[in-house]
Amino acid sequence: MTLSRRKAIVMSAGAAAGGLAAAGITPAAADTTGVPSDAELARSLPGGFTSNFVVANGIRQHYVIGGQGEPLVLLHGWPQNWWEFHKVLPALAARYRVIAVDLRGGGSTDKPQSGYDKKTMANDIFELIGKLGYGQVNIAGHDIGSMVAFSFAVNHAAAVKKVAILDVTHPDDSYFQIRALPQPGSFSPWWFAFNQVRTLPEQLLAGRGRFLIDWVFDNLPVNPAAFSDFDRAVYARAFSQPDGIRGGNGWYQAFAQDIADLKTYGKVTAPMLGLAHIKFYAQMQAVLPTQGTDVQVALVEKTGHYFLEEQPEVVTKALLDFFG
Repeated sequence: MTLSRRKAIVMSAGAAAGGLAAAGITPAAADTTGVPSDAELARSLPGGFTSNFVVANGIRQHYVIGGQGEPLVLLHGWPQNWWEFHKVLPALAARYRVIAVDLRGGGSTDKPQSGYDKKTMANDIFELIGKLGYGQVNIAGHDIGSMVAFSFAVNHAAAVKKVAILDVTHPDDSYFQIRALPQPGSFSPWWFAFNQVRTLPEQLLAGRGRFLIDWVFDNLPVNPAAFSDFDRAVYARAFSQPDGIRGGNGWYQAFAQDIADLKTYGKVTAPMLGLAHIKFYAQMQAVLPTQGTDVQVALVEKTGHYFLEEQPEVVTKALLDFFG
């Protein structure tokens, strides 16, 4: 998909939004049928990226691959898909064979009824890289993807060279202390509780995922303009479908199992990098050194949680310097 094609889609979406507004319908409720396919999105990126599927660990997994060099696996977070990495993929592809995967339950990967604990999701990735012919990879994950990346590193130690944990640590007992009712003026990740509820989120959000996407990217970043209407439409496509909503919620509903699993793990022995924005930096500094034997933690400034889009140059440099 060319840049002009992408602009045309954005302009068409804008025109459609105007028509919807005239009819009394908000743009956030518009459908996302005009969003390009994964194949078109992959082709739009420099680096020879292609969209592919492979059946591994019993599910059909979608991944986008491009570049040359050592394999580098990238795992996205909530409420996104592989497109979360689109601003860093071209630069990383100049040095690595980059594999951006849609997690179980996310994007175009299968959304089964179970298997959303991070140990099983790490097995998904282990089986996938085996199908691609790799015995060892570098791996980086953001948000939910960072939990899977950590689980991959601790459960498949021989298969990981280095691991980067971006802004979220693996669930532990502290997750049980997250407040549903915060003090006035303080912040609460309300979706942690909302996503625990079964069935109701699909009923409320089906066909209306753009409301959730816009709230997240209007309220959590330092610079909401870093998340274009086009990008939001890409993310909303998956989170407007009942199975996509259920799959993403499954990541959260498995936290109790993840916490229990963590208590059985040893330390990650591969070199581990933690990147965090200011609100999560102190926690990551405290937690990661207890979970690995070779750990460094760095602050990403002037950004919120979604710093792959807000500070892509900073993140790219940090990953290039770390993975080498």
